[in-house]
Order: sequence, then C-alpha cells, then structure tokens
Amino acid sequence: MKSGRWVGPAVLGAVVLALLYLITVVYATGETMLASTMLVIVALALWIYSSSKTYAYRYLFPGIAAALVFVVFPMLYTIGIGFTNYSSKNLLEFERARQYFLDETYSGDGARLATTLHPQDGAFRLRLEDTDAGRAYLTGPLSLASEQPQEVEALPEAPGAAALAEPLELKELIARQKALRALTVRLPDGGKVRMAGLREFAAVQPLYIANPDGSLTNQQTGTVIRPNPQSGYFETAAGEPLQPGFQVGIGLDHYKRIFTDRRFQEPFLRIFVWTVVFSGLTVLFATSLGMLLAVLLNWDALRFKGVYRMLLFLPYAVPGFISILVFRGLFNQNSGEINLILDALFGAKPAWFSSPVLAKAMLLIVNTWLGFPYMMVVCMGLIKAIPSDLYEASAVAGAGPVTNFWSITLPLIIKPLTPLLISSFAFNFNNFVLISLLTGGRPDFLDTSVPAGTTDILVSYTYRMAFQDSGQQFGLGAAISTVIFLIVVAITLVQMRFTKIIEEEKR
Repeated sequence: MKSGRWVGPAVLGAVVLALLYLITVVYATGETMLASTMLVIVALALWIYSSSKTYAYRYLFPGIAAALVFVVFPMLYTIGIGFTNYSSKNLLEFERARQYFLDETYSGDGARLATTLHPQDGAFRLRLEDTDAGRAYLTGPLSLASEQPQEVEALPEAPGAAALAEPLELKELIARQKALRALTVRLPDGGKVRMAGLREFAAVQPLYIANPDGSLTNQQTGTVIRPNPQSGYFETAAGEPLQPGFQVGIGLDHYKRIFTDRRFQEPFLRIFVWTVVFSGLTVLFATSLGMLLAVLLNWDALRFKGVYRMLLFLPYAVPGFISILVFRGLFNQNSGEINLILDALFGAKPAWFSSPVLAKAMLLIVNTWLGFPYMMVVCMGLIKAIPSDLYEASAVAGAGPVTNFWSITLPLIIKPLTPLLISSFAFNFNNFVLISLLTGGRPDFLDTSVPAGTTDILVSYTYRMAFQDSGQQFGLGAAISTVIFLIVVAITLVQMRFTKIIEEEKR
C-alpha cells in the first residue's frame, strides 16, 4: 500500500523529465520561442496536476494547452517575425550564415582525381583515379547516411582485387551529393581531397578564413567581408551584399513601410472597401438564401422534405476547393456551360474573368453557393426550437406565412444566429482559398505600381505583395498579417458592440 503511493508521483516525474529533454532538444535547434512556450505549458501542467487547490482545472488544462500551442504560439510567432528581416534572402541565423562562408572551398594545387561510386553490400565504396600518374585509390565501405563532415582513408587499389560493382549513375550521385560533399578523403601520401564535382575529387582549401575582429578574408582574392547587423548581410568594403544573408531585428520598419510606402497605399483603401463589401454581402446572401430554404423545408405540407434537404446540403459536403475549380470551368468565357446557356438564350458571352464587375459578381455567386447549406441547417434547427403555439395563435389571428416570418421566425432566430454571422464575416474577410483558386485577384488594377487586383481581398493582396512582387519576404508578410488581424478584431468588436451581445451576456 505504501509503495503504491509513489507510483503516481514517479510516473509524473518521468513524464516531466521526458518533456524537459524534449524542450532542451527544441531549444538546441534554435526554436527559442517554441521551447519557451513548451516550458510554460509543462510548468503549468506540473502545478495543476500536483496541487490539490487546482483540482478543478485539471479537466480544462488540455484545452488550454492546445490553445497555447496551436493559437497563441503561432500568433506570437507571426508577430515576432514581423519585427525581423526574415526572407528568402535572409533565411539563416547569423552563425549558420557565417559557417556557410567558412565551409566554402576552392580547388588548390594538386591532381584532380576522377571519381566513381560503387555499391557494395548495402554500402558504397569510393574509387579515385589519378589518370596522369596511373594510380587508383579505394575507400572502405561508406554508408553515406549522414551529411555531417567526416574524414575517411583511401588505400591504393590492389592489383588483381575483386571487381567492383557497376558505378552509380549521375542521378544517383546527385541524390547523395550532400553526403559526398561532407567527405574528406585522406590519401596514402597524407594529402587530403574533397568533392570538386559530381565525378571529381581534388585538393581543396577553405575559401574564407575568420579574422579576430569577426570579418572573413577571401584567400583567393584577398577581399575582406564584414557582417552588417543593419542590413543582415556580409558585405565587401564597397558595400556589396553577399548571399546568404542572416536574420536581424529591424524594429517597426515593416510597419512603417506598410503605412508610408506609396506603393502600398495606392490600392489599399480600394481593396479594404471591397473586402468589407465582399464579406458583408456574402454573409447577407448566404444567410438569406439559407433562411429562406429552411423556412420552406419546415412547411408541413411539403412532400419529400428529406430528399430536398439532402440535395441542398450536398454543396457543403463537397470539398470547397473542388467546387471552386468546377465553377471556374463553368464560368469559362468560351467553353463554360454557363456562357453556353446564356449564348443560346440571349446571345451573350459575358467576360467573367476580365470584367471587374462580373468577376466580383462571380465571386459572390460562388461563395453564396458554398455558404448557404450551412446557414440552412442552422436556421432549420433554430426554427424547430420555436414553440408551435406561436404559429397556432398567429393562424387564429389570420396572419399569413409572410407575417409569421417577419413577426415570429426572424425575431426569434436572429439573436442566436448573430454570433455565427459575425464569425462568418470574419472567415470571409480572410477567404484566401476562394480568391486564389477562382480569380487569383484579377483583373489587376491598371493604375498601381504593384500587382493588386480588383477582386483581391486584404489577405490575397498581402500574399501577392509579400511573396510575388517583393520576393519571399516572410517578415513583411507577417507584419501585414498582423495588421489584418488587428483590423478583423476591431471590426468584430464593433459588430459585437453594435448587436449588444456583450451587454446581453452581462445581464
């Protein structure tokens, strides 16, 4: 009995030690923020599950931990990236960028050895041949499973030795290129050679050597390069930046650029207005259509209601990206079925993808189609919850279906439906998938110096600005995403205030 009391604490201690080891590994890889988040979660778990005062929180903690990992951490990480120059050109940490230069080599004096790689019993043997001297060297079996630097010895190839297997083809050499580059082969005379080409090893020297002041000297040209903590590059004396760059903190530079760079300001207001209109009209149309169908499907005299419900719910059951791509084909100007029907009936073939007005109308049509089934199902459930006595009293008073809808149905379902409308507005405010797959934001504005389209919403505009026009600037994209997040939060708070949800909850 006494020994059983220690089982729980022992298991908890073992789990905590394992998690601390995992946090140490994560921290060692350079993910400081993730390691800190994990440490906070482990500390909270240890406190909550070991203290009798926090017993009630033990059931809530898994959800809280999940929110911290999958919601709070990504949000803080994105905000943090917005204060750096993180991009495809400034991808590495400083030490890794510095080591990249120190790992560069150039061919020194000495023979160049023709090289072939031969498989042998699940491993490989490297054969190096000095064609001028008529000598060949052979390494022992190599696994080539690691890309870490290692030094191996090559011995003279013995005459009459067993024949090697056929050498690997070029594509197989390319697949093992990184492992081969990490090899340093020591020859019998003490010389060392490294990979100088896919089929060649040669004596190589480090291209850069480190100086005490932190600069690096190019041994071939004598050029000195120094790290610039402002630009995030190693630069020559003339200020020429060299790739790869490294990450540095730049403060509010991205945010200043967003609000002061004229290129950003040109289309921003128009795109912001369209984003609000697009989100608002989508919610209005999808909710109106869903509510209308819900009312009709609750009509007692309607036959085959189950069949209608299933058919009308199908658009929601089909994956959204498939529906969007299908509609893209249907709206094709020359061969789409919609234009074929319009041409047969009215002799018109609208340019859905070329006209800004028609492209916006097409987006609203498709988004309404994707959204109305969910609204219909929700409204059907809310209507079912309305007491039937109200409709019976209305029938006695002689009211018709329209009066019932405006006086009974709508007032009773609009309040519980409001939070869903707000969340739907926020979702469509960032509906990147629809814009990207259907129009790509086009047709583009003709009076702007950056790629921005008439059907772009803020999130797709952010993507084009951060990853297409200016290169893969992750820091800039994170800064714009943060601004969009704050805009959505502000709009949502205004909507909640306007509908008096907060006041009603307090009462």
